[in-house]
Amino acid sequence: MTVSEAQAYCTAYTKKSGSNFYYSFLFLPKAKRDAMYTVYAFCKAVDSAVDEPTAGSNPKDELKHWREELEAVYSGTPTTPIMVSLACHVKALGIPKAYFEELIKGVEMDLFNNRYVTFDELSLYCYRVASVVGLICLHIFGVTSARAQDYAVSLGMAFQLTNILRDVGTDAAESRIYLPLDDLRKWNHSEKAILNRSYSPEFRALMEYEASRAHHYYKRADAALMGLSPQERRALTVAEIMRGVYSRILERIEQSNYQVFGPRISLTTARRVVIALRIWLRSLFL
Repeated sequence: MTVSEAQAYCTAYTKKSGSNFYYSFLFLPKAKRDAMYTVYAFCKAVDSAVDEPTAGSNPKDELKHWREELEAVYSGTPTTPIMVSLACHVKALGIPKAYFEELIKGVEMDLFNNRYVTFDELSLYCYRVASVVGLICLHIFGVTSARAQDYAVSLGMAFQLTNILRDVGTDAAESRIYLPLDDLRKWNHSEKAILNRSYSPEFRALMEYEASRAHHYYKRADAALMGLSPQERRALTVAEIMRGVYSRILERIEQSNYQVFGPRISLTTARRVVIALRIWLRSLFL
């Protein structure tokens, strides 16, 4: 497979996913956009190996295969379309292999953990499956300073905590609870109540507390962003579009009074496009 064919595969794969991120990618120059499509395809494919395994597949074997392909990206010849394309981009952008290794470790945690006792334990999971993706993206955006890394790590935490809040109901259907068990005890809400999708004053209080934690990380990301130069901030416009979408999802969760056991809270395509355009236009005047 040629690099151009591999890139076409990654682009089609990303478009098909319907991700909230897709619309932000459209504001990048083609070379950076292609890199984002490929990184997204890698993240999605690795995640799907565990969360949406194909019939007859073994998630542990699938992750082993992805690790072998990752090794080939950096010191051999990869064979799958996603990794053929990824090899081209990591060489051009100097993305460290350790980030991709951490991502796989994060996805692998879902094979062994369906509960997190403390927020510190959950933080490691969030860092691996979300923050390292932000650190990878910094190499695509061309902004890799220490402050930009603080921004990416905090924003990744905020995104993942927003996802966790939105997906409490769907995770419960899979017998998974990502809200720290220490927090459940603090707010007098049991694991059984979560799994039974029980909505109560205690649940609302618990969710309000978790939402405040997500807001804390959005604020940390904003503080780091404000410490960057206008040129660096402009380079992070795509990340800011993502923040605009996810922070709006968090607002909708709060406005629903944390009704997360019904239809999945999301934004319409039109709303996502409006957010993207507004943030892009604002970036032109930095």
